[in-house]
Amino acid sequence: MKKKLLYFCILSITSLVVAQERKLPIDTTVTTQHSVTVNGTSFSYTATTGTQPVWDKMGKPIAALHYTYYTRNNVKNKEERPLLFSFNGGPGSGSVWMHLAYTGPRILKIDDEGYPVQPYGVKENPYSVLDVTDIVFINPANTGYSRTIPETGEEVDRDVFFGINADVKYLAEWMNTFVTRNNRWRSPKYIIGESYGGTRVMGLSLALQNQQWMYLNGVIMVSPADYKVIRVGGPVSSALNLPYYTAAAWHHKALPAELQSKDLLEILPESEEYTINTLIPAIAKGGFISDSERNAVAKKMAFYSGLKEKDILDQNLDVPTAFFWKNLMKERGGYTVGRLDSRYRGIDKKLIGMRPDYNSEITSWLHSFTPAINYYLQEELKFKTDIKYNMFGPVRPWNNENDNTRDNLRQAMAQNPYLNVLVQSGYYDGATTYFNAKYTMWQVDPSGRMKDRFEFKGYRSGHMMYLRREDLQKANEDLRAFILRTMIKGESAKY
Repeated sequence: MKKKLLYFCILSITSLVVAQERKLPIDTTVTTQHSVTVNGTSFSYTATTGTQPVWDKMGKPIAALHYTYYTRNNVKNKEERPLLFSFNGGPGSGSVWMHLAYTGPRILKIDDEGYPVQPYGVKENPYSVLDVTDIVFINPANTGYSRTIPETGEEVDRDVFFGINADVKYLAEWMNTFVTRNNRWRSPKYIIGESYGGTRVMGLSLALQNQQWMYLNGVIMVSPADYKVIRVGGPVSSALNLPYYTAAAWHHKALPAELQSKDLLEILPESEEYTINTLIPAIAKGGFISDSERNAVAKKMAFYSGLKEKDILDQNLDVPTAFFWKNLMKERGGYTVGRLDSRYRGIDKKLIGMRPDYNSEITSWLHSFTPAINYYLQEELKFKTDIKYNMFGPVRPWNNENDNTRDNLRQAMAQNPYLNVLVQSGYYDGATTYFNAKYTMWQVDPSGRMKDRFEFKGYRSGHMMYLRREDLQKANEDLRAFILRTMIKGESAKY
């Protein structure tokens, strides 16, 4: 009888566990108290992590977005305290990257160059910008813990979430609700986006103004992806890669002695000048370029890239980035170099080929970020859930049509004299190269009348330049200075 009773109890408990639904609350918060020392000053802060709904036109929740909101405690003048909205990219990436490695008060445990170390976990960020601004890290639909309602099926209107313009529209509405709920309408506001997040924040700058009547002080683009360059191909898109090739080759000591003996920042202006004034026109000539000019250009490209002159000629001067990652080190140890950060090296099955077998840097990053974010949210911030944290979520196919985000930023700046832009890029980023970022910045305002409101900062690392400790400090200092400089107190918004 006792055995039967015991079996019944075990069966009942098992049934209870199975019966629980694996769902995230649509609207909930968990609040915890913490302290941090930034630049030698200790202070306490509040961490609020939870979900806030996205509603349809009828007020029905169609998604729950997970966020983490940090506020410094004991701030006297809350209306003067800036608010920074932070997004990562993908599209489809959670906000984990900048949250746990750049601006937040806690960062993952890695070595000083960004490589994984065990035991996994997090540590204090001594350079966080939380000393000067409150921060909210947002996970768009299906990234991180955020989910559409329902998660899958025909009931989900993918046109509402998964495209450039849809993404901007619903996130702007969500941000309006967040600002209202948290009484932050009087605060100076900033938006920061990494990679695809650069496209996102360019679009949000105008959507927030024209659809939500929310005006910003600053837009920060970290390693921005501008699809008007990256995916269009052609002479400009191709040629703009050369300065990145120069930087990556210099890091791996693959350049001729004449360049290798100089500092990186001495040689990049040479490569940039050659790209703009010679390489773009040469590639634009296509098959009608003279043999003498073609050979001269290939020789100079080899000089600035570390690649073989013949390989460049064989590709008609149009060298894909994937070929560079595969072949730069082929005869220098047989390694590939990383896409998002070309300081990283990988090993392929075969030396020959047009592209690497895998991205050596992203596997390294997932190695350390995934355990860190799962530990941190569940154990330190006390947000308990069985939902999987999507480092990369199911958001594709993604609608890239009618991308006017570059002009959206120009119009937002024209309408708002307060609005300034900071661009941050790593020299060794081969996916969204630093020179692409400069080019995007130049193209936002063709008139040049607002160019004094743009600022570019480069770093000796890759896509996530903040993984290198020296650049973590420098990038946060640059961001902090930008925020403090653009908090325009008492000055009228007029031309």
